[in-house]
Amino acid sequence: MTHDWRKDRIGSAVRGVNPTVLRRLTAGFAVIGDVQFLPGYSVLLVDDPSVQRLSELPKGNRLAFLSDMDTLGEAVERACKRLDPAFRRVNLEILGNTDPFLHAHVWPRFDWEPDDLVGRPVWLYPRERWSDGRYALGPQHDVLREAIGAELDQLAY
Repeated sequence: MTHDWRKDRIGSAVRGVNPTVLRRLTAGFAVIGDVQFLPGYSVLLVDDPSVQRLSELPKGNRLAFLSDMDTLGEAVERACKRLDPAFRRVNLEILGNTDPFLHAHVWPRFDWEPDDLVGRPVWLYPRERWSDGRYALGPQHDVLREAIGAELDQLAY
């Protein structure tokens, strides 16, 4: 993967050069996360990089974004449930504290997570998890990527 797309995640998705894009949805792009310490972690990116907050979208677009978040969450849930019997649930979050564009995190959660973290927010995982090369997105995640994409295709109405 080239690293140029990381500087403009949404623009690169619009141009078709963001390698993390799973599918184009109604109001944004479903992408698989750069890190996979919780396999299946995905993000919904709004399709307009100037939009910073959900409240900046017109009501119809806002509802479409939330619907896309729900769809991506369900796709991740279905794929992870099928691929890992220890799957527990999906957490959905719109935080917006770091990246200056609207996006939603979709975190699958598993029974094999450490006891002190399994019931707590993902953000309490040690910082090393975010930068450890063992968890970086790569070819070893192709099956997971394909499974989530297939579920998104099935959920498309």
